[in-house]
Amino acid sequence: MNLSLTNAGSYPRIGDTPELQILRQTLARFDRQEVTEADIRRAEDEMVRRAIAEQIEAGLDLVTDGQIRWYDPISHIAGKLRGTKINGLLRYFDTNFYFRQPILVDRLVRERPILIEEYRYACSISSRPVKPVLTGPYTLAVFSLVERMEYRDLERRVEDYATILAEEIADLAAAGAELIQVDEPAIVLDGANFDLFAAGICALARAKGTARLALYISFGDVSSFYERLQDLPVDVLGLDFTSSPQLIDRIAVEGSAKALGLGLIDGRNTKLEPEAEVAAALERLLPAIRSEVAYLNPSTGLEFLPRDRAFRKLQHLVRIGLRFKR
Repeated sequence: MNLSLTNAGSYPRIGDTPELQILRQTLARFDRQEVTEADIRRAEDEMVRRAIAEQIEAGLDLVTDGQIRWYDPISHIAGKLRGTKINGLLRYFDTNFYFRQPILVDRLVRERPILIEEYRYACSISSRPVKPVLTGPYTLAVFSLVERMEYRDLERRVEDYATILAEEIADLAAAGAELIQVDEPAIVLDGANFDLFAAGICALARAKGTARLALYISFGDVSSFYERLQDLPVDVLGLDFTSSPQLIDRIAVEGSAKALGLGLIDGRNTKLEPEAEVAAALERLLPAIRSEVAYLNPSTGLEFLPRDRAFRKLQHLVRIGLRFKR
């Protein structure tokens, strides 16, 4: 088996040095009407370049663009669709981060691609393969407020978001993306509807073409529906083992028919995990994965950490992962 070392999505947008604060400073100047949107794009480009460079320097095999251009995981996609307006801030799970909540005021329409140019730019500056990441239809639907009557039905919201995201996935696959990650953390919330969640994933899978589809779930325990996740038409399951530590024992016994994204490195804690503990988990998990590849990655995106600590986390991940690379 090949163990691929990768990020789980986001990377901190700012750092302690002046050159790592260019985006924050540019956004502040834009609010004062001192710069243009073109200046924001240039600052974003620079910070994407730095995020990718740091991931490569850390030793990752597969990088992301760090989601540098994303204000949050919800509004970056929903806010670009016709039929939405953006409301106030809401806490994102049990983190200290907030997202701008979309309100569905009319029928959702994707007027143009959302992520393709971001992906193409990242590919143009990266010497390593780039993994595009998008938030899934169930999570977008759950975190959207509703004014349009037909969208009071969660099933209709999931269905329309899934139709739009399927178009995004088809575009990314056509642009050469070999692995596309879909984040669906809302499935861990109390009262989540697995059937609706699964229907959304199935719609995306039908659009992936020759690309491989990775489903990543963070912020909660998936033990109660792990078996059902195995039945979904995805190629990779990314699991947050910091929220589901008992899964190590279960997978070691039951195995996994799918490739796994092993979130054994805590993306929300600055403390470095004992290498021996992570290595012991890998020694138990890797033989149980019935796939030609597995992925070692943080449990979540790294935006919750200071930038220097995020870089150390990736170095730590690589240092451990190299012991298991062929």
